[in-house]
Amino acid sequence: MDDERAMTESKFLWDHAPDLVPYPAALAEMEAQARGIRAGTHPERVWLLEHPPTYTAGTSARESDLFNPRGYPTYPAGRGGQWTYHGPGQRVAYVMLDLMKPHGLSPARDLRAYVHTLEEWLIRTLARLGVTGERRADRIGVWVVDPATGREEKIAAIGVRVSRWVSWHGIAINVNPDLSDFGGIVPCGISEYGVTSLARLGRQVDMATVDAALAATWPECFGPIPGARD
Repeated sequence: MDDERAMTESKFLWDHAPDLVPYPAALAEMEAQARGIRAGTHPERVWLLEHPPTYTAGTSARESDLFNPRGYPTYPAGRGGQWTYHGPGQRVAYVMLDLMKPHGLSPARDLRAYVHTLEEWLIRTLARLGVTGERRADRIGVWVVDPATGREEKIAAIGVRVSRWVSWHGIAINVNPDLSDFGGIVPCGISEYGVTSLARLGRQVDMATVDAALAATWPECFGPIPGARD
């Protein structure tokens, strides 16, 4: 298997979906990509997209944390974590990497370091957009303090799945979604903190600007990959 994976070592795909992608279609696409990475037939990939309004349940999700007054579709995600919301105005990046190899700040076969590197990628991306994101030792994701209210709120989420050392799922940044849609769940099972967005923090940026920041900070965190394209 290691020899097969070496076939795609120099290949990398960075792409984005121009239209909203239904969650089941994204799951099928990620699973096929991860299977191909393991087989050595598909390149590693970062896939940028937006979903229609959707609630997804991680492996630790509780039914009592789902309210869903608007009747949005709900799906089991198979990733770690609890409930989350995806919808227009949120930049999702699904990251499919062969973690048997090192990637920049993330050593080979180190899931904790991989998640930490995803957090670092988000923090550096937000910094380019004029927002100070922070880690919290007891909470995965990236957090900000709203200067207008002094409240600590979540601006970016992380949820990963690793199958035979190939990652899938990834990260989500709230750019300008309808934040009221997060009211249909207890986001990530944490009721004492709110959710915010770049727009609410006064950063009116479009998706192209966010994508450019993600692309610029990727090499700082995961290392340059020959053949990467957008």
